[in-house]
Amino acid sequence: MQETSRNHRFNYFFELILYIICGVSIIYFGMTGNYGKTFQAILIIFVLLLFRGLITWTKSELPPALRFSVLVFITITMMLANLFSLYGVIPYLDKIEHLLSGVILFFIGQFILIKMAKRKRLGGLPSNIIVWFAFFFAVAMAGMWEIYEFTVDHLFGLNSQNGSLTDTMIDMICGTLSALVASFYLFVKARRKT
Repeated sequence: MQETSRNHRFNYFFELILYIICGVSIIYFGMTGNYGKTFQAILIIFVLLLFRGLITWTKSELPPALRFSVLVFITITMMLANLFSLYGVIPYLDKIEHLLSGVILFFIGQFILIKMAKRKRLGGLPSNIIVWFAFFFAVAMAGMWEIYEFTVDHLFGLNSQNGSLTDTMIDMICGTLSALVASFYLFVKARRKT
């Protein structure tokens, strides 16, 4: 219990650091006239607040490891890659992000379904329903992310998708493959329990 409390405090501290970095970035990029980057910093704050708001609104308590994974993913994808333009510095950063996202989104989908089932008092759902839902949730969110990148690129002249359909499709394939690996892991784990 004490370990869980320490992990929650670490997550809150880490999230606070992200807010501070974004706040400083808004001021810096605003003063230098880089309004695309200013918008990205504001968007990161919005996503962090949305994430926190969803947890509060649904009265959910994410496992500390899952919450930390989401915060790290936001840091890598939105802050390091987009806000600070590290795509060109770290090789294959984009593909690494999408591989990570498939696994994280799979477990978020699983968490959401189990939470909804408990709230509706449905009892234990069959593992194959949980696996399929989580897999399709991860794939759908991978598609939503590409829509976000496409929109931001066209509105603010950014280059998240490298102007390439191939890049977009490889990103979605990476997310789908890693979600498939997570699905297989959960399926095997569920089979061993029966």
